[in-house]
Amino acid sequence: MARLKNALRGHFIGVFTAATPTVPPTEWLELAKWISTVGDETEEQTDDTGFYDGDGTPETSVVGVAGAYSFEGFHDPEDPAQEMIAAMKYKIGDDRKVWHKVVSADGKKQWVGPATVSDIIAGAGDATEFEDFSCTITFNQLPTESPVTGE
Repeated sequence: MARLKNALRGHFIGVFTAATPTVPPTEWLELAKWISTVGDETEEQTDDTGFYDGDGTPETSVVGVAGAYSFEGFHDPEDPAQEMIAAMKYKIGDDRKVWHKVVSADGKKQWVGPATVSDIIAGAGDATEFEDFSCTITFNQLPTESPVTGE
């Protein structure tokens, strides 16, 4: 069984336009430089229901999944991906939307979909430390899974 380092998984963002909400971008920016931690913040909604064809014990059904990732590290104002996110700090609505692409650590699968950026921090922390960077990117719908092609 292979063990793969988390750093091999890729997270990319791209410009989202409300005029073409179903068309992924042709240019992706990798969110990686100075990022030290990526957390899986996925939330699931479930429904527990018991049925007469069983013994009445509730079965859990997953009825919704909101895939999300949190990013933490140091702020680099010259990194294009970080600056795209930092520029959204005081924006709302569609101005917080991006395309998000996650590429598996083995480079074989990818998940792509529109997403919303929240909890943006781009420059904070103790006086003796480097500036913090963090945000959460949440898919707005189930992302599309596909094999990675030679893009």
